[in-house]
Amino acid sequence: MRALVIAIATAALVACGPKAAGTNTTEYRAFTEHYAFNITSEPSPPHAREKTVFKIRVRDKTSSQPIEGGEGIIYGNTEDGSGKTWDSFTRGPAPGTYTANLQFVVATNWALALQFRKDSTQALEKVDTWYQQVLPERAATH
Repeated sequence: MRALVIAIATAALVACGPKAAGTNTTEYRAFTEHYAFNITSEPSPPHAREKTVFKIRVRDKTSSQPIEGGEGIIYGNTEDGSGKTWDSFTRGPAPGTYTANLQFVVATNWALALQFRKDSTQALEKVDTWYQQVLPERAATH
């Protein structure tokens, strides 16, 4: 029994340890009156002048059931208002998942937000603004 407890504890510690280089993802969790969102980006953190794919998982806030067939948009602007970006949601491969592509024109902090509704008969619900650091553009590798 003691060996089993030690094995489980060791596995738990390994699972909580650092990830391999390049595999870190940052997940932002947000809520509206009726929905729960899990938002990730690839790459994370994003780089300026590079396509960033956002994956948004949407669940009913009460039942935790995935929301299929919804409509949404993610958008952002720089803190000084000089840059803007946005994209509407595209249905993803898994139930309740959507993707959107953003391109940040400059490296700075960006204020991001999203709006979502499960169908056109519902009002859009807005997620409170969150901030995303965008890194400088990467050097060309040609």
